[in-house]
Amino acid sequence: MEWGLTAVLDKTGPIKRLDANVTYAYHLQLSNNFNLSAGVAAGVSSISLDVNALTFDTPIDPVMNRALINQVKPDLSIGLWLYGARMFAGVSVQQILPQKLSFTGDNSYNLGKEVPHYFATAGYKFFVDDEIAAIPSVMVKYVSPAPVSVDVNLKLAFKDKIWLGGSYRKDDSFAAMAGFNIGKMVNLTYSYDFTTSELNQVSNGSHEIVLGLLLNNIYKVPSYIKMW
Repeated sequence: MEWGLTAVLDKTGPIKRLDANVTYAYHLQLSNNFNLSAGVAAGVSSISLDVNALTFDTPIDPVMNRALINQVKPDLSIGLWLYGARMFAGVSVQQILPQKLSFTGDNSYNLGKEVPHYFATAGYKFFVDDEIAAIPSVMVKYVSPAPVSVDVNLKLAFKDKIWLGGSYRKDDSFAAMAGFNIGKMVNLTYSYDFTTSELNQVSNGSHEIVLGLLLNNIYKVPSYIKMW
């Protein structure tokens, strides 16, 4: 069994969001080659609106008379993860609980909502030689009513210590990544996302840095952070 805590703070324009969850996973050995893990994440999302960052055609917009500056919503996600020494596959759903998302008490403007996010991924580890491994993978994401999104990824790992990778998201972006393992308990990963869609007019891409700590790693298995 595994327990964990996650906290993600995101700010986009006038909207700031904090997601905090407790996570739990149970691992079951299916055979000598494969294990199955079932996991759940439960917590809350705090979403706030900075009214002072908004600009309207009229000095006092009637929509803001009943503005909801901050709201807290429950959050729930589940997933299944099948893995072995050389392959992995998984499915998961985020934001299972349907929630209304509106920043005004006026019923004429409260059609916003949160909907489930569906994910499926699979990958395989090929050995180029005794010291170099290639790990291709694919991830499919779906959020109604948006089109299906597909990521194609590739990592090259050297001696299970250093790795380089790249990712392509159809009609949206490229990403470059690098990371290394410090012993069997610590890893550090960096990625940069190049936006290729029309969003590149307002976004120059994004940086991501992850520091991973593998507590109670009794089998001393190296870890590769999944950044896509």
